[in-house]
Amino acid sequence: MTYPFTRRAALHALGFAGLAGAFGIATERAFAAGRAPVARGLFDPSDICRVADTAPGAAPGALRKVKLTWNANSVCTIAIPIAQQKGFFARHGLEVELINFGGSTDALLEAIATGKADAGVGMALRWLKPLEQGFDVKLTGGIHGGCIRLLASKQSGITSLAGFRGKTIAVGDMAGAEKNFFSIAFGKAGIDPGREVNWRQFPPDLLSEAVKRGEADGSAFLDPLGYLIRERDNLTEIYSNLHGDFANRACCIIGIRGSLVRDERPVAAALTRALLEAGLWGYHNVAEAAAIYAPNAPGRASNAVIADILSSHAHNHQPLHAAFKQEIAAYAEELKTIQVFRPSTSAARYADRVVADVLV
Repeated sequence: MTYPFTRRAALHALGFAGLAGAFGIATERAFAAGRAPVARGLFDPSDICRVADTAPGAAPGALRKVKLTWNANSVCTIAIPIAQQKGFFARHGLEVELINFGGSTDALLEAIATGKADAGVGMALRWLKPLEQGFDVKLTGGIHGGCIRLLASKQSGITSLAGFRGKTIAVGDMAGAEKNFFSIAFGKAGIDPGREVNWRQFPPDLLSEAVKRGEADGSAFLDPLGYLIRERDNLTEIYSNLHGDFANRACCIIGIRGSLVRDERPVAAALTRALLEAGLWGYHNVAEAAAIYAPNAPGRASNAVIADILSSHAHNHQPLHAAFKQEIAAYAEELKTIQVFRPSTSAARYADRVVADVLV
């Protein structure tokens, strides 16, 4: 039996409001100080922070209206409310209408491709397969790394990926980014994810319960759910997409309608710049970023909890240009190893087709 998965439903069922108190996280950190610099070859604001007094192609003083899809419950998309509230969109000549989209990935990409929306932010490991099938959406940059976690109970004795050989992992979506990511990670560790690991689907609110009841040995989550359940249930984090080869890989990406990229490239560039600048601002101002996100969090999660989640991600990892294309090609090659991509797909040609370097 399969169950529909949305992050909104998961957080509602989990009882987000009561989690912050249960964690005992009561103290804000001085997150803004001492943050690491942006890695070479990635987004450098000194290169592209050019403020637009007028939207590209618009009358003097006018703002170019665009529609941007996002999942308001997803802490990964923090750059969007930051860009809206701190004026990054407006400074790049844009008036952005936010569309909170809770449907399937295919429906989201179709909405962008057909002009119902102009752009969106989403997870690479959800978007890349539909894009292989031909949706006219171009990827213009990576927006951050980190947010997928594999957890196990301390009683299980599991301390590494190898400990899951012959074990069962609970997931909320058998085609989701978390299953795809950990399948890739198992393969890199020499474990066949199809034959040596058992995957079972549960309703999102029962993933942790499945581990408690012994129906699964571990569970895979996206944030904020992964972080929250780890803290609430005192679980051990075995692996994440900030481990190993993935430590310098974007997990969430910017996608823009193909026709907009072709016909109004300066608009696509302005939107990309605004989102990257906002994400980097949030990286260096985590406490304030958490306060900006807080109204979008279901329930009443404390700012300290939200800030802790944000600080555990790599919001300074924003690959562009050749670096971004290489990351997309790497994902494509890895998705072939777990039979998500067609074996005949050329990873390099795929990346060339779906990535648009609008900031050149």
